[in-house]
Amino acid sequence: MLSQTANFSAAAVEKLGFAAAFCTTAAFVPQLVRVVRLRSARDISLPTFLMFSIGVFLWLLYGLYTGSKPVIASNVVTLVLSLSILVLKLRDDRHAPEEIEP
Repeated sequence: MLSQTANFSAAAVEKLGFAAAFCTTAAFVPQLVRVVRLRSARDISLPTFLMFSIGVFLWLLYGLYTGSKPVIASNVVTLVLSLSILVLKLRDDRHAPEEIEP
């Protein structure tokens, strides 16, 4: 944990938050592009993405209650990306042929 004696301005800390938010949110864009391009989300775990989406929604609520702009901004975008992947997973899995067990 950073020492309380460190002199970081509130603006610098917020910029750090936005940088972190950008990196973690942008990480989902390649996955969404891949799902759209391949029209397949078979390799994506439904339980994992459901739990992740719920967690992102809870982080969004936390950000709204605390007024943290980086938390709010990143989680709004991440929730949209995550829900998009979930919708595509549900849609594509419904139309995908059954997997044959070896």
